[in-house]
Amino acid sequence: MKSAIASLRTASSPAENSTQVWLFQSGTAWPAALGAQPEWLRSAWADKRYQHFFNAGGKQHLLVMLEDGKDAATMEKIRKAGAEALSSLQKSKAGSAFIHAQGIATGKVAAFAEGAVLASYRFEKYKSKKAGGLEELVLAEGSLPAIEVRNIAIVCEAVALTRDLVNEPASVLTAPQLSAIFKECGEASGFEVEVLEENRIQALKMGGLLGVNQGSDEPPTFNILEYKGQNPKNSKPLILVGKGVVYDTGGHSLKTSAGMETMKCDMAGAATVLGVMTAAAKMQLPLHIIGLVPATDNRISAAAVSPGDIITISDGSTVEVLNTDAEGRLILADALVFAKRYDPELVLDFATLTGAAARAIGKEGFVYMGTAGDDVKTQLKKAQETVYERGVEFPLWEEYAEQLKSPIADLKNIGGAEGGAITAGKFLQHFTSYPWIHFDIAGTAFNEGGPLGYIPKGGTGNPVRMVLEWLRQR
Repeated sequence: MKSAIASLRTASSPAENSTQVWLFQSGTAWPAALGAQPEWLRSAWADKRYQHFFNAGGKQHLLVMLEDGKDAATMEKIRKAGAEALSSLQKSKAGSAFIHAQGIATGKVAAFAEGAVLASYRFEKYKSKKAGGLEELVLAEGSLPAIEVRNIAIVCEAVALTRDLVNEPASVLTAPQLSAIFKECGEASGFEVEVLEENRIQALKMGGLLGVNQGSDEPPTFNILEYKGQNPKNSKPLILVGKGVVYDTGGHSLKTSAGMETMKCDMAGAATVLGVMTAAAKMQLPLHIIGLVPATDNRISAAAVSPGDIITISDGSTVEVLNTDAEGRLILADALVFAKRYDPELVLDFATLTGAAARAIGKEGFVYMGTAGDDVKTQLKKAQETVYERGVEFPLWEEYAEQLKSPIADLKNIGGAEGGAITAGKFLQHFTSYPWIHFDIAGTAFNEGGPLGYIPKGGTGNPVRMVLEWLRQR
């Protein structure tokens, strides 16, 4: 898949037709190439009006004064400055931009470039008249190490791929088509993909995945993505599990029409796993990583699972299904059971699992919880702050398991009205026997409003950058 996003590279000098962008921070010398610095500009920056077009040498230049400081919040402001600059360049019909960053701290250059590239994303596949936009950003050589420029480009491409998948309508992105995209990306990026089709899924007795799929005309798939870098630092694999519900009507527990409008995004967990796998392989990280994605849609038909039915997960656990709209946890249960065969070091799962998570902390962050040690959680927290994709840890106290007790099965698939995000996580914990963390990304995976800085309307790509930062720290 080829996403519509600006490329990023370095060059020694700007091309003739490039708009030039000049980055400044406190103490940066005014470049002689722009002539004398006008008094009005000094006043504007003193008033914290940080971006201005400026004519010099018969050409238009964009001047950007970056925030002082180097903490995570400042770096996020600089990413947003990159997004603002990108918007200004697009309005001026620039096709290419050359960024001068002499004297600027490399971390700030990286944040600015990342924000600009991410903001250049557009999903125009189904528009008869495409708006287009800025095609490339070029950094002056020496602004950043070449490997860092390459890695920023790879991460942004992975985010764009994730956004593309989330934005695709369900009529196009069926479970089999999602599997075809996994294979295509594996071949292009350098990781292996095995797709288990319905007969294999039946042989494995994946009752959660098969149960959710009962109402569908499309078959389910179970996808295994594996990347093993040279001399991996982990002797046991890291496993990433993604919820792949390509469309969710709620089944017999039918959603409202408004509730279904954005349900093409219910496979954002699966898209996150693919985005991370493609970037890890392209960056050739020295790690062993496995992605597991159960994929299906959740439709309503005479054959669909009904409230009150009992299904059997692949480990033999029986589940009383009281709400067919709590389907994501059922297919994830089979994936978490499957993960046991790898004796993993750690399992992370990603799912647009509950409206309760979104209601709890809004679109500003995701919810996470799990049994992994404090060292892992500290590493993940550091990665969250670094890229500003943040989450809030919820508890998994044993008392929450009381809400999942069923009088006729091993457990039921929903708890009470309170603590819904936690009881969903508690349900998943039942199927784990290894260090594990669950990320409920229901509030962050899809932006229903207008663009927010470098985050577009629609699929956001959150939390791909966070996971990749954590992997790179390792």
